[in-house]
Amino acid sequence: MLVPPPNYGMVEENFYRSGQPDQLNFPFLEKLGLKSVIWLAPEEPEPGFLDFCVDQNIELHHLGVLYSTNAWDPITEEVVLQALHLLVQPATYPVLVMCNLGRHRTGTVVGCFRKLQRWNLSAILEEYRRFVGGQKYRILNEQFIELFDEELVFGASY
Repeated sequence: MLVPPPNYGMVEENFYRSGQPDQLNFPFLEKLGLKSVIWLAPEEPEPGFLDFCVDQNIELHHLGVLYSTNAWDPITEEVVLQALHLLVQPATYPVLVMCNLGRHRTGTVVGCFRKLQRWNLSAILEEYRRFVGGQKYRILNEQFIELFDEELVFGASY
């Protein structure tokens, strides 16, 4: 039986999101044929997941550690930009974007990616809230998504 990781979802073809998987989820992830994982949390992923990435030849981009060491800090613009720069490169795909629970950091990156796709803000925030669950959304993340400047990714010609 294949079991997806917590908060798993398909964002686009070959672009997935989730919380940190455990060993039960590895067979499911194998089926995705991942080339890259973008890890957004400041702490290291679990050792079992690191081993899984090595065994599967998955490139792990640990972005969260670059700008924060506190799990409660909000995601920074630098981390979002680095993630988006990876996500606009076809060589990164198939890709899984994740943080511990696949909620706030992951949701912020996906929300900003949706802005690049020119989604309506209300649809972006609805998707963010769906993965966060209930009333656990963070208004600062929603404001970050709303005010995110897409030109930072592609320049003024975008």
